[in-house]
Amino acid sequence: MNPKVDFYFDKTSKWQPALEQLRRIALDCQLTEELKWGAPCYTFQGKNIVLIHDFKEYCAFLFFKGALLSNADGILIQQSKNVQAARQIRFTDVQEIVGQEAILKAHIYEAIEVEKAGLEVKFKKTEEFILVEEFKKRLDELPDLKKVFEALTPGRQRAYMLHFSAPKQSKTRESRVEKCIPQILDGKGLND
Repeated sequence: MNPKVDFYFDKTSKWQPALEQLRRIALDCQLTEELKWGAPCYTFQGKNIVLIHDFKEYCAFLFFKGALLSNADGILIQQSKNVQAARQIRFTDVQEIVGQEAILKAHIYEAIEVEKAGLEVKFKKTEEFILVEEFKKRLDELPDLKKVFEALTPGRQRAYMLHFSAPKQSKTRESRVEKCIPQILDGKGLND
């Protein structure tokens, strides 16, 4: 146990018993407990294996390379269509965790084997992401915008492309593009 992480389990929440059970399972698998992104993260030889987090409706194990796990039992969930590597196992009460302990440990041990083997998730290339028409039009009209956008890191480009493609209505996509143009011209990412 890492004392830096204790606060996460000491907080009073409806998930406290479930979170403690997840912690016990991760530690039983001989993982190192660390604090990353404000949450308990369990590592093997410095490699991230699983994160514990809680939300309003559920708590979860998040496997960093869950896309590479077999998921024969079908309990690994892709949080959204844009998440490429991570997968969650969600819980709504502590009894689910207790009942699935052997399965959870099997997923952890499989994730450790993925790291030992040096396997990597193959991420989509930036050019495979959707460039919405509303943004494409502005890039064609504003050569400086196109030049600066292409100079952004691939991750920043993808963040903008996902942000622009999320709305269903063209009007909303157009509004997002217009709102972000000054930030792009400043060479900043969506979240900078």
